[in-house]
Amino acid sequence: MHREATMTSLGWPQASVKATEAGDWRTAAIAMLSVRIIQGFIYWGGGSRRFIYAPSKLDPTQPTWMANKFQTAMPGALFGLNHVIAYMLQHFWVLYAGVIIFSAVELIVGLALMLGLMTRLAAGISIGLSTVLMLMFGWQGATCIDEWTMAACNTAMGASLLLAGSGAYSLDNVLLRRNPALAERPWFRWAAGSLRLPLSAEAFRVLGLAVLAFIVIFDVGTYSYYRGSVVSPYHGGPVSPSKYHFTLSDSVFMMDGSVRFHIYLDGGTADTPAHVMKAELVGADGKTLAVWNTEALTKLPATNIVNDFAYNRFKPGPYGLVAPMGAMATVILPPISAASPPTAGDSLRITDVNGGHFTSKLRSAGS
Repeated sequence: MHREATMTSLGWPQASVKATEAGDWRTAAIAMLSVRIIQGFIYWGGGSRRFIYAPSKLDPTQPTWMANKFQTAMPGALFGLNHVIAYMLQHFWVLYAGVIIFSAVELIVGLALMLGLMTRLAAGISIGLSTVLMLMFGWQGATCIDEWTMAACNTAMGASLLLAGSGAYSLDNVLLRRNPALAERPWFRWAAGSLRLPLSAEAFRVLGLAVLAFIVIFDVGTYSYYRGSVVSPYHGGPVSPSKYHFTLSDSVFMMDGSVRFHIYLDGGTADTPAHVMKAELVGADGKTLAVWNTEALTKLPATNIVNDFAYNRFKPGPYGLVAPMGAMATVILPPISAASPPTAGDSLRITDVNGGHFTSKLRSAGS
């Protein structure tokens, strides 16, 4: 209203003001075409790979089955999503339905954005998809946080399309031309993208700034959490995407001289498996009491490894125990005759292929 009054007072006819504003909106719509098409293609690509070009990703019998990818996200997932992922991995039909629904939504949203059909609704859903992906996978990336970059860009692109709509070259426009009465329907104004949102200029500005605040806080906040470099020095993140880390727990010296422990690969790159080369019993004085070397771990019977999940699993490999990211299992090391029951302060220590050491206090069975 202020702009309109100013321009009219300078001699601009009312019709010229409206025509100029309509032209500005059209120009913005054309300028957003690249964003809309590529944002749509990103999601169409994710869904089409699974349904059309690489259907093995939706086949639970194949190594490319999406459950394996989900499990790699578990160590660094935020806001309790690690527990949600674990629950899904342990309940096949929930997991399968989730993968199919998520993939279908990606496919439909991507197609809708490329075609400009119900553009604002599709853009809003794309923001939700990007937010979930950020919270699950945002920590990953061995050299840089690749997953964060993708999710951060997609949330910003989706927010821009949510506000701007698809006023050029879209099926929303086709629907409006065929049924002009849609212009008076609030649901069409909010869900489609042919017209401005049914808001005053001031209300639209407030909405735009609110959306901006969410995007900046969410994207910059997650970046700061994952890597710092905003108000704190750069750091490797609470969960390292490049340095392997094993968490050992419930380490027990059994009555027959075997050792049982729980192990979780909760750090490192998801692209390459980790290797456990050696396991040792270490006394409180730092002396080695017993050793299971690489050969012993390689020959460990499969029955001595009970994995928590059916997908990414610990198993014997050519160089000790091998595990993809997110693997979690209970392992039983065979008895060693020279080993004696642990005393206070004794621990189990494993060594990975990079020379990293990970320990857990040892207790006797029944203690």
